[in-house]
This record gives sequence, structure tokens and C-alpha cells, in this order.
Amino acid sequence: MTGEQQLGGQTVVVLGGSSGIGLETARRARAEGADVILTARDPDRLHRIGLELGASIAAFDLSDADRLARFFANLPGLVDHVLVSGSGPDYVSFAELGIDDIRHGVDRIVLSVQIARLAKDALQPTGSLLLIGGTGGRRPSAGPLISAVTAAMPALARSLALELAPIRVNVIAPGFVDTPLSAAILADGLAARREQLRATLPVRRVVGPEDIADLAVDLMRNTAVTGATFDIDGGQQLVEY
Repeated sequence: MTGEQQLGGQTVVVLGGSSGIGLETARRARAEGADVILTARDPDRLHRIGLELGASIAAFDLSDADRLARFFANLPGLVDHVLVSGSGPDYVSFAELGIDDIRHGVDRIVLSVQIARLAKDALQPTGSLLLIGGTGGRRPSAGPLISAVTAAMPALARSLALELAPIRVNVIAPGFVDTPLSAAILADGLAARREQLRATLPVRRVVGPEDIADLAVDLMRNTAVTGATFDIDGGQQLVEY
């Protein structure tokens, strides 16, 4: 690429954009010339990020279906790209599965479909919808719920790519990503996990949110790609069983 901004004159909506993958994607999109609209649950943090990036913001929980619909209805015009940030993996064994765990897993698919329905009328025909999936659930030992959700996301993207055409729909599937959410989940085990990954991953480094953001912007720009799932895990699937 030359010095030309890849997303100049475009508008990017990041649902869940106050930390981790969503925030880094918003930063990268802004650096590439896009206007950015961010949503998140924490209004104070979202306000700070909005000021930092010069972005429009809307604080609400994506699980609030009515509020989500109002957000899309009140967009200032057609947008070019929508990214739906993930909520993190749920590794729960069959023996430990509760009804709330099952509902949470199903809700991730329901939410993705709901957003696709709303985005259909909010996106430019040349635009794209990006969903965040994952690779960890491809291991049977990860548990039946996350395995089912992981398998569903690529299938959903392929179907939506036809239903929403010419709008493009793709999935980004990370493995472990060094984000604040990962730090909160692992707590005192974070440093050891980082060292393990540096020693075992074929890329010999830990994947960060900026890596996912780079791919996201590339997929926004590339108008030839739809219905695809892109693994970005540093080769984690090749070495972990």
C-alpha cells in the first residue's frame, strides 16, 4: 500500500469498541481515514475513548434488543462497515453446563443474526459486516457449547453472504489474544500463558488485538472477499491439543 488512507471517506461502526479487539480496530480504522461510531456498555470508558479517537459514541448493552434497533435506526446515514466484537470464550464442560451457560451460547448466534438483520438496511451496498468468532472451540475438549458456537459462525457467515449480497459478510477467528479480557480471565496465570505461547506458537510471539485490527481493516477494504472465515491464531491450532 502507498501512503493513501485505505478507508478515507468511509464510516465504520464498531459494536463493543471500548477495549481489546474492538478498540484496536476503531483506532486502526480512524488512522486509515474512517469516521468511527463506537458502542459499549461502560459510558465513562466509552466517553474517554470517543474523545481520544474523535469518534461518535452510544453507550448501551447489545443484549438490549430494543436499544440495539434504535441505535441502527438513528444512524446519521448509510455506513460502510460494521464490526461485531466478541465477548470472549466460554469453556464449560458438559458436566458443568447450566441453563444460563446454554442460553448465553445461543444468544451469541441470535445476536449475530439480529445485527445482520439491522445492518442490512444500514450498510452501503459496497459495505461489509465482520463477525468475531474463534478457533479454540474446534478442539472437542473445549466443551460442547463453545464447539457448537464456533462451528456455527462460519456457517452463518456463508449463509448471510448470500442473503445480504452485495454486502460482504466475513468471520475473523482468533485464538488467544492478549487483551484486557484475557487478563481478567487468567488473572495470575497471564504471564505463564504468554510465556507458553511464545515458546510453542510457530510465530514465536503472542497475538495481540492490533493483529486482529489489521486483518479487519484489510477485509473492509477488499471487496472480493465474502462468506469466508479467517483464522488468526499464530498457528495455535497446530500445536495445542
